[in-house]
Amino acid sequence: MKSTGIIRRIDELGRIVIPKEIRKNLNIKEDDNIEIFIDNENIILKKFSSLKNIDVIAQRFTDSLYSLLKCNVLITDKDIVIASSGKYKKDYIKRSISEKFILLLDRRSGFYEKAIDNIEIVKGDILKASYIMEPIIANGDILGSVIIFKSDESIGDFEKKLGQVVSSFFSKYLED
Repeated sequence: MKSTGIIRRIDELGRIVIPKEIRKNLNIKEDDNIEIFIDNENIILKKFSSLKNIDVIAQRFTDSLYSLLKCNVLITDKDIVIASSGKYKKDYIKRSISEKFILLLDRRSGFYEKAIDNIEIVKGDILKASYIMEPIIANGDILGSVIIFKSDESIGDFEKKLGQVVSSFFSKYLED
């Protein structure tokens, strides 16, 4: 465990403020959920992701879609790729999604780019592809996304519809 050297006082309601620098480094935003662990005398705070708890089913879903579409398929939470199939399967798993895709996700609606162009889906990796991104929203909260992309030809309406179906499935699966 690494010390930050920052000390905070607990207020009368038992609250502490997580410093802005730490929130920025860990990409913690307002309304994000934090999971609390106790390890002996230590309190551990961890950013919570509903989708990380279903990574096995997400991976099976992406594998099934890949066998049908022969397109690259990703399922992300709000920050990282939790399931990946296709050419980039091993390269993209557990990698951070790019700022562009975080901004697309914040729009709360699907995005469809038919033209093959340079894109950065995961941070630091630019490729030529066309793609769709559909958000996964449950109980009004953005939880992640489904991304389908092709490098060799344009994404069509069939892939777009399947992205919407997968997004809808995970949205309903994760609702209370």
